[in-house]
Amino acid sequence: MDYERVAAMISDFISVQVRGRGAVLGLSGGVDSAVVASLSEKALGKDRVKALILPDDECTPEGDTEDAISLAKELGIQHEVINITGVTRAFFGAMRKAGSHVSEGNVRARIRMTALYYVANEEGRIVIGSGDRSELLLGYFTKYGDGGADILPIGGLFKSQVIGMAKWLGVPPKIMNKRSSPRLWRDQLAEEELGMPYSRIDAILYALYDLRLSVDEVVKALGEGSQKDVISLVERIERNRHKLSTPPIAKITD
Repeated sequence: MDYERVAAMISDFISVQVRGRGAVLGLSGGVDSAVVASLSEKALGKDRVKALILPDDECTPEGDTEDAISLAKELGIQHEVINITGVTRAFFGAMRKAGSHVSEGNVRARIRMTALYYVANEEGRIVIGSGDRSELLLGYFTKYGDGGADILPIGGLFKSQVIGMAKWLGVPPKIMNKRSSPRLWRDQLAEEELGMPYSRIDAILYALYDLRLSVDEVVKALGEGSQKDVISLVERIERNRHKLSTPPIAKITD
């Protein structure tokens, strides 16, 4: 990938979509949001980008918060740390019922997006999301949470390409090499949850969507032992396809 060309395209996209307004984004201390913050700063300038760092004591390592603050300072963008622990605990207490880690994790993602839209409404900003193509195709995001942004600048880049972009942008290795995690519950790791590394996921997704190979052709191309992984991803894609479309509307006829 020609990262210089792609970075320019994404920066132009951000500039056009924001249209003279400011932008707000969540900065987690991970590679996706780091790349989005860097590209947003290039597109809009330091004064028009605001980062919210939204840790939860139940699941956010201190190192993530420190990395996010450090990057925001390095980029020179506005940033604010808002600890959401009290909000999540109040919500879970009001429900009077313990939830699964997935249910509680989705609440955290939606609270974070609520905070971003609160600032966006108050300050007239556009909410920039950090979902990448791998996550979007798999539906590996929270509906109305991290998937609820106004624009998704790196939604056309596979996770592997995001890491390549991070290298080109000069994102600190400490962030770039961190194991991917949405940080929605303690010790959550994306590749463990998905059952395979992103390098393999991206190879399968590339074969399915860019090369337009059939499932059998992908299995043949990747070799023996790949069938389980390919089928697992295809089933996940089908199961989560609803996340990428607007809610169905009942058709009323005469």
